[in-house]
Amino acid sequence: MNTPEEYASVRYLVDDVGAAIDFYTEHLGFTLHMSAAPAFADVLRGRLRLLLSGPASSGARATPADAATPGGNRIHLVVDDLDAEIARLRAADLPFRSELVAGPGGRQVLIADPDGNLVELFQPRSPREVTPTTGTG
Repeated sequence: MNTPEEYASVRYLVDDVGAAIDFYTEHLGFTLHMSAAPAFADVLRGRLRLLLSGPASSGARATPADAATPGGNRIHLVVDDLDAEIARLRAADLPFRSELVAGPGGRQVLIADPDGNLVELFQPRSPREVTPTTGTG
C-alpha cells in the first residue's frame, strides 16, 4: 500500500463522482484508487492523487459557498504527442476550453471535466527546439 507522502494530492469539487471517475479514467489515463461514491473517490496518475469530492463529502462541505465553483487553477498533465491527444479527445466529444497555445516552453490546451474543472494538457518543447540565450538574463 502506498503512503500519502508518495503523492501530491489535489481536490476537485464535483457534482457527480461517478461521471468524474469515468472522465479521468477513460480519457486521461488515471486509475481508480478508492471509491466511496457518490460522496468521494480518488484517482491516480503517476504521483498525482486527484481527490474527487461530491456534495456529500466532508471536503466539499468545508468549502465556503463563494469558493465552491471551478476556478482558474488546473492540474497540468504532460503528454508526448499533444496533437494525437487533441484528436482523440475531440473524437470523444470532450469540451475544450481553449485553443492550442504555443509558448517558449511548449504547447498546451485546456479541457474541462464534467463539472468545469480545468485540465491542462502540455507537450514540452524538446531540448533541440530551445534556443540557448546569452547574457545574465
